[in-house]
Amino acid sequence: MKNSALKGALGALAVVGVALVAKKIGERKKFMRGIFDEYGIKEKSPFGLADKIREMNDEQYQELKGKFKKEFGAGRCCKRREESFEA
Repeated sequence: MKNSALKGALGALAVVGVALVAKKIGERKKFMRGIFDEYGIKEKSPFGLADKIREMNDEQYQELKGKFKKEFGAGRCCKRREESFEA
């Protein structure tokens, strides 16, 4: 066990990574539950959401689309790449 300290550090880092991923998944599930409740969608699946979108008018659809873009939009890393291409 020459590298036991290194293995311990990597193990701790893996635990932190898993915790961060679990937190992000929980936040996204909470957001989706809020969308289903707000729009009165009883079927908690992508099919139920698609059915509701078909029933919406353009204004409601754009509002929902904006909420999804805000929540699931590209992160800062992509913005930096776009800026570097412009320079």
